[in-house]
Amino acid sequence: RPYLGKFRPIVNQCCHRCTPDSLNLGQNSSLGFRNLLSVNETQTRYRGWLVRRVCFALFVSGRKVYESPVSNRLERLCQSNRMREALTAEHEASEGGDGQGQLKLLSPYHALVNTCISSGFLRFVGWAVLKMFASVFYSIEVNLNHLSALHRVSQEGSPLVYVYVRQSIMDYALIPLVLFCHNLRVPYTVYPLQINSSSLRSILQKVGVILLPPSAQTEQDAEMDSLYSPVMTSLVRELLHEGQAISVGVSPESGQGGQWLARVIQIIKERSVPDVRVVPVGISYDCVPKTNIQVDECNRTLARTHLTREMCESRRCRVEEWLPLQDLLLPVILNNRTEGMFGKRRMSWLLPSSHYASELEEPGHPNRNLSVAIIHHLIFSATSCMAVMATSAVSSLLLYRRRKGVSVSGLCRDVDWLIDEVLLRNRDVGFGGTLANVIHYSLALLGPHLIIAAVPSRKDPFIVPRPSFAATLHLFLQAQTVTQTFILEAVGACAVSAMLCEVAFSGVKEDMEFDVVLCQSNLTERALQLCHLLPPGFMPPCQSSQNFAVDAVDSLVRCGILIIEEIPRDVSICDFWKKDGILTWTTTDDPYHSDSDCEEQDLRSYKIRQPSRCPEMLFFLCSMLAGHLRALCWTTMGLDHIDTPLASITPLKIRKRLCCVLTLLCLCSLCSIQVLSEERQEEGVLLGVGPLFQLSENRQKLHRFISQYLFN
Repeated sequence: RPYLGKFRPIVNQCCHRCTPDSLNLGQNSSLGFRNLLSVNETQTRYRGWLVRRVCFALFVSGRKVYESPVSNRLERLCQSNRMREALTAEHEASEGGDGQGQLKLLSPYHALVNTCISSGFLRFVGWAVLKMFASVFYSIEVNLNHLSALHRVSQEGSPLVYVYVRQSIMDYALIPLVLFCHNLRVPYTVYPLQINSSSLRSILQKVGVILLPPSAQTEQDAEMDSLYSPVMTSLVRELLHEGQAISVGVSPESGQGGQWLARVIQIIKERSVPDVRVVPVGISYDCVPKTNIQVDECNRTLARTHLTREMCESRRCRVEEWLPLQDLLLPVILNNRTEGMFGKRRMSWLLPSSHYASELEEPGHPNRNLSVAIIHHLIFSATSCMAVMATSAVSSLLLYRRRKGVSVSGLCRDVDWLIDEVLLRNRDVGFGGTLANVIHYSLALLGPHLIIAAVPSRKDPFIVPRPSFAATLHLFLQAQTVTQTFILEAVGACAVSAMLCEVAFSGVKEDMEFDVVLCQSNLTERALQLCHLLPPGFMPPCQSSQNFAVDAVDSLVRCGILIIEEIPRDVSICDFWKKDGILTWTTTDDPYHSDSDCEEQDLRSYKIRQPSRCPEMLFFLCSMLAGHLRALCWTTMGLDHIDTPLASITPLKIRKRLCCVLTLLCLCSLCSIQVLSEERQEEGVLLGVGPLFQLSENRQKLHRFISQYLFN
């Protein structure tokens, strides 16, 4: 279709529950997209054949630069109460002495504090990065509607904080480059990797890149220094006082980067700055650049603006119901008790505990919980505005729907159907053009992970994913944006699969014909249990888990998998087995009953639309969460086969031995359920099996609980 991808929905509206004063970006849909790499003479003040040869240099020379001189920043930083207390405590702990000795303690941080933005260096680096990206990417598409809104916001005076999900080393250059090319203030960029070249460090620090100290190889190493956190918090405070913008990347798997957002939140709570606007940023790649970079297409979308101060002061971001995962799931797993699972899962790993060494050491501290809630919200916002790329659509279809292979013509029909479904769910797509060109482009990028065979009896080539772990992992990662788009339906489908699994193991004969009737309360209960296992970024953090589970079940009705069937009120619904062969489940303490005393309990139940054969759509949706669930199962089973003493299992050893796709998320979940216990030592975090799960019987119960959602 020639219009494929040209319709752009207004993606990812503001959360008016947490930030009612947020600014919607993208109300005007007429501006469209622009390829950042398409620079020609029309974007300069000059014309002619010579201009066409040097148009990149002329283009960057005409960009507006908001310079950021240092201007005694180190002195102002040392005058803050936070730094005075940190320097005094550190100096007394080391040797004692006068004020000059305290200043010597800051010598490793002088270069970091003096990071600035120089006009000449920024133009040179901008030109070099543009030339480099022109040889790396096919195009970099920028949503002009969102940029026009950012121009309006930047004129209001409040500093901006850009938040994105870490995917590639290219992320750190994309955001400053796009803002620079559109005459917006270039942010100070937090770069979490170590750079050993002194000349390169000097250049980057003159274009606003905040680097790690030379002595630290990782962010974890830097946070171990008692002076690092107060110095960086004071630096962020000074930058926001100066009106500078900041760009921060967050990792949902490890939580790295969350400490920088916690610093911003802490500064706002202290009223050190009047207001800060946070902009979640979605960056979508057709193929995430690795060490060996290929020619890809990158679609970058700026989402919308949040008022973080509104979230901090009004406490609209609710954290009262956030509970440890062990409180939510252990009674269900070990004792089949469901009364304690109604609550929100606390994801404490999103904020490393070393950030709040004194004030917020306890995982359940209210201020720490609020910071984690806001970080979780921003991760969800950034992932929600990522566009579905062409390779994402093709990868999800080949991995989840056509695992045994499909012809090119069949794949075209599937992609056409999938894009319609994506747009109906108000998710943007990151491509355009004819369907044939989209498929050809996607297969070219995914070619190393596919087997494309020409069969003599067929006109169309036949496509099958390669039966290797590397190919499956690549397709799985590419398909994540599609999974996020269909997360409601995927959770509901896995809940249906779990209940069908119970029917299959209840002694029903295979040749017996029966209709499966699924009670609403039990189906919602299964969906709720699965919600607690989802990684961050999939579920709206400000929505209760119960409401999300109800929406997941309702979504299956909308997409035609389930049919609502009202049970007559004169018929008992407490029987497990009926004479006519209908299976039902129900509970007497339905948590979703109406608050009104005048309304009676809803007796709604559901039937699968095609009882003789499960719909193909159900298979497709169940497969979307199979990667994460199988990783949890493999990690649980792998504990039985590790020959290392359990008290000295490190995350690296588990990662090597299990070869798990989502190792970090699995470890966080298992630690939260107390399957694994953590012990911090000098050489790192050591993991051991918790007391409850040293029994093989309990590990088997955990495995059965997770595997019930895997459709086989």
